[in-house]
Amino acid sequence: MGLFNNFNISGSAMTANTVRMNLVASNLANVNSAASSVEGTYKSRQAVFKTVMDEFSNDPSVARVGIDRIVESDEPLKAQYQPNHPNANEDGYVFMPNVNPVEAMANMIDASRSYQTNVEVLNTTKQLLMQTINMGK
Repeated sequence: MGLFNNFNISGSAMTANTVRMNLVASNLANVNSAASSVEGTYKSRQAVFKTVMDEFSNDPSVARVGIDRIVESDEPLKAQYQPNHPNANEDGYVFMPNVNPVEAMANMIDASRSYQTNVEVLNTTKQLLMQTINMGK
């Protein structure tokens, strides 16, 4: 594996983790959004990563990180009896998202650390390449 492949791998991982952090932010922003129906209620979303192989090579060292799909959680929604709520249905219930704030924050921390780790990989690769260039002087 060449050092230049590290740039593609880490860069794609940073992009994937950015999508992951944006989804967590969206989940947290909608944690208290109420709706009058199950269909209209916000559902927690997660990114599913995949390995993207180079189309010109079967070498796994040139694979990248990609987003396979974004899935909605199958966890049940929370129905709360609030007859005075503006979004209450005819029975007085509002439906709350299935977002777990503690789980979302743990996911955000993990995505942030993964992003930071890939920044360090890029910086280390850059330093190694610069030292290699300076050896020839």
